Amino acid sequence: MTENKFQERSLNPLTKGLGATPPDCPLEAIEALGWNILDEDVSLPVAVLRQSRIHHNLEWMRQFIQRYGVQLAPHGKTTMSPTLFHLQLAHGAWGITLATAPQVQAAYAAGVRRVLLANQLVGKGNMAIVSRLLQDLDFSFCCLVDSPVNVDALGRYFDEAGQRLRVLIEYGVPGGRTGIRNPDQEAELLEAIRRWPQSIDLVGIELYEGVLLEEDAIRRLLRHVLQRARALADGNCFAEPEILLSGAGSAWFDVVAEEFAGQDIGHPLQVILRPGCYLTHDAGIYRDAEQRIQANNRVAQEMGRSLLPALQLWANVQSMPEPGLAIIALGKRDAAFDAGMPITSLHHRPGSDQTPRVAPVDWRITRMMDQHAFMTLPQDADLQVGDLLAFEISHPCLTFDKWRQLLLVDDDYRVVGAVETFF
Repeated sequence: MTENKFQERSLNPLTKGLGATPPDCPLEAIEALGWNILDEDVSLPVAVLRQSRIHHNLEWMRQFIQRYGVQLAPHGKTTMSPTLFHLQLAHGAWGITLATAPQVQAAYAAGVRRVLLANQLVGKGNMAIVSRLLQDLDFSFCCLVDSPVNVDALGRYFDEAGQRLRVLIEYGVPGGRTGIRNPDQEAELLEAIRRWPQSIDLVGIELYEGVLLEEDAIRRLLRHVLQRARALADGNCFAEPEILLSGAGSAWFDVVAEEFAGQDIGHPLQVILRPGCYLTHDAGIYRDAEQRIQANNRVAQEMGRSLLPALQLWANVQSMPEPGLAIIALGKRDAAFDAGMPITSLHHRPGSDQTPRVAPVDWRITRMMDQHAFMTLPQDADLQVGDLLAFEISHPCLTFDKWRQLLLVDDDYRVVGAVETFF
């Protein structure tokens, strides 16, 4: 199914964050409804994507990967939105990275035809999903391996299916997540791959540097993996002429680009970066990463204005039960809280002709329940029940998965579209 076909799908009126929706209203017709967040046309809380900032971030990353001469396969688990996948592909993405077989299936249904599963494919149920998709010869897929047991299971399954599975060896670090740790594990893995010449094709190497916290350690890991890519290529271990080399979550993609781009290993090399959160950015952990990138990365500095937070949540003040406390109709069911509480950014009073005002820095969310947030503020604060507040978030992945539909808004908070998610 193409992006346009998804836009022909009807809005689901039984989900949150919509206005009074006509029956069978397609996503592509939502702008004609004339909704505006500030005019209370939409039921709050609502998750919105600021359209101009989305396009800014898409263009910024397109220029960044072009400057380094690398490819981009953004991690789709962040948004799981077909509309956003197609925007990323239209702005130069090589393919889409995903984390699970059902996510791959959803992306395929949306028309995505090149997928990197940045994970191990384990279990017959998951293998069956991928095997069915591989019946489409236009579908390009690869996954990670770090276990001879898993390689043998994959080899048997896809051999019986008469199919070939393309895999990348994942390298990891002690105490980290997945990935082989030492030369013995590498040798055992290569031996297992050689046992299945009819069904397993080694096409590259992968790592996830985000398990490390220090830049020096990350660079050591990247250089080690690059050295192993050269050694395996010299040993004719890869099944295809062009070797895939992939790394880079959303926090350290600049360092991966610096270490991997333009490297000569004596064989054709395709470097693939996988950040997913750049599309919406945030006001927390990825803002901090962006500040480091701007301070240290020459290419980012030359490009000027960097990534901008594009995902916002709007909610009503629900109650002001005692001095210095406001209860906001926004909770753990609506916003990520694992990497910091939502940050109050804008204040708007319904009926006011003024544009939203910047919220005082001392209006702070201190804790959250399922549907409520506790906000402390000065006792004389100009806030009342029914007022609208906008919140910025940290870690967009765990906000997107709480919404089946997010609204696209222009700079005046007019609703100009919607995107679906498939978590």
